[in-house]
Amino acid sequence: MSSIHTDVVVVGAGIAGLTTALRLTEQGVNALVLERGEAGNYLCNTRMAGGAFHVAHQDVEDDSQLILRAITNRTGDSAPTELVEALANDVGEATQWLKRHGIRFIKVGHESYRKHTLAPPIATRGREYWVGRGGDVLLRTLTSSLEKQGGRILHGARATGLAMRDGACVGIHAECTTGPVEIEARAVVICDGGFHSNMDLLREFISPAPEKLKQRNARTGQGDGLRMARDAGARLVGLNRFYGHVLAQDAMHNDDLWPFPMMDFVCAAGVVVDQSGRRFANEGLGGVTMANAIAAQADPLGATVIFDADIWNGPGREYLISANPTLVSNGGTLYSASDLGVLASQVGLPAEVLQQTVAQYNAAVDSGSTDNLAPTRSTASYQAWPIRKAPFYAVKLCAGITYTMGGIAIDADGRVLDTANRPIANLYAAGCATGGIEGGGDREQVAYIGGLSRSTVFGLRAANAIASALVAA
Repeated sequence: MSSIHTDVVVVGAGIAGLTTALRLTEQGVNALVLERGEAGNYLCNTRMAGGAFHVAHQDVEDDSQLILRAITNRTGDSAPTELVEALANDVGEATQWLKRHGIRFIKVGHESYRKHTLAPPIATRGREYWVGRGGDVLLRTLTSSLEKQGGRILHGARATGLAMRDGACVGIHAECTTGPVEIEARAVVICDGGFHSNMDLLREFISPAPEKLKQRNARTGQGDGLRMARDAGARLVGLNRFYGHVLAQDAMHNDDLWPFPMMDFVCAAGVVVDQSGRRFANEGLGGVTMANAIAAQADPLGATVIFDADIWNGPGREYLISANPTLVSNGGTLYSASDLGVLASQVGLPAEVLQQTVAQYNAAVDSGSTDNLAPTRSTASYQAWPIRKAPFYAVKLCAGITYTMGGIAIDADGRVLDTANRPIANLYAAGCATGGIEGGGDREQVAYIGGLSRSTVFGLRAANAIASALVAA
């Protein structure tokens, strides 16, 4: 068995891991990054990301108090204050730090939160939509800077456990292509993302049938860091929520239908029903919340969105890669009929129940009191459109999971907290391996804050804390 000695070992070479390692090397700290993927285009969520840097759909250069209020509103004040304040106060400078290292941003689309989108933007078609773009360029750029500073990435290395001594983390056990390796370090930082591709953990926390979710991600999130931290006594938080979008069910077997087009805007305008033909969630809370609601169903492949011509030609054309016409042009199934009864028979729903559901919904829209529906239907973020103009449409749905929001509990400096809320010595975490700031607690609305921005902020904060601690020692 071989051994390695280093100041800090970082698990995972996505945006959180590379940010942490690069910031450490800038301060003269020797950093080694472990990455399961082989050298080159190793897959991870950062490489395949859409690339928008935002915080709770606020631009990263907005006033910190505006960002703070947006986070608080999105989370329902359920996130720890110190994490919220750290993110709101630091995200602007964190973005500037990336720019100083050669990361370029451009405005994409009309939404203000897309003012800082990684350049060049992702392609709108093809399975290699990310190659040479956005997150791919970001990882290559950060890797180059890291290596110039003397940092190193060990590819083909999977962390298997933390080395603990007297309650402190003193290194890590890993499996490499050459065999087992023991790495002795003065600090360890877990940055290996969420557990979105681990079927056992998904079944435990997210869905009764995780095999019926579409892996809208790099399929590398196995939760290794979460497992290791839990074994070392770490507290885990917010494990029942994920970031993702609603996709056409055909995406389960047609790769041209993920990660786009999303069905989010169509769902938010019309009604989403289960196999009984009845609504089961609040469509007005948006696609991320709807994806979570679909995943939690006994049969996550039992949901269908019902809408009409006005919705298809209105909200259906929202977003850069819109459902209309991309769904059909990429091979997806769009059911269409001149009346709801025929449409119901096409998709296997009870016609009388579906007609009643739509009639009740239309009456509520007409009265302006959709909040009286059961389940309620909010309109603060998305307009409720009546479903009246033939042809009527339906699309069978699935939940696309991108990353899990919950994970390891940390403080504002990225220190991992134990079950008594005390820091575990020398153990840190950043990025989507952590939890607490996204998810929204017990609220119905899922609190999506932004994975790229929080990964950068807390990667930098963890690096700064470690460097200060090592100097003080």
